[in-house]
Amino acid sequence: MGEILMVLLPAIILVAVLWALSTALRPRDSGMSDAERYQQDLAMRSAEHYAAQVRAATAARARVDANTRPSQNEQQQSQQEDHARAALRAQAGAGAGQYGYTALPGGQLNPQFALQLQSMARNGQKLQAIKLLRQATHSDLATAKKYVDRL
Repeated sequence: MGEILMVLLPAIILVAVLWALSTALRPRDSGMSDAERYQQDLAMRSAEHYAAQVRAATAARARVDANTRPSQNEQQQSQQEDHARAALRAQAGAGAGQYGYTALPGGQLNPQFALQLQSMARNGQKLQAIKLLRQATHSDLATAKKYVDRL
């Protein structure tokens, strides 16, 4: 029994050393970890999903436009009505906005007007600020109150 151990023990040690060397010298995967592969896969699927949503929205918009596109005469009439409404708003804004402040395109307020509203709100004149905001922007009471409360 001792002779078998004397032969097998060095053989087992030699096999273990060779296995360790082959494992150590084997080229490692210089690629990504599982987490990085997952993140990349998730980003790719997200981009594909977003692109599909954009395509679907564009197609839906095209269908709606095709079904609701007015004739040229209706377009001209609509434009004339829009211009008339804009002129009325400008006149009302000049009359109602006695301080000369109006909302900028995109729904943003004139910065000077916003500063005036902020100072009024901080000085305890919230009601006056709400009233002034409603006059200048023709907004409803709830919207004006929420805006002034956030200042």
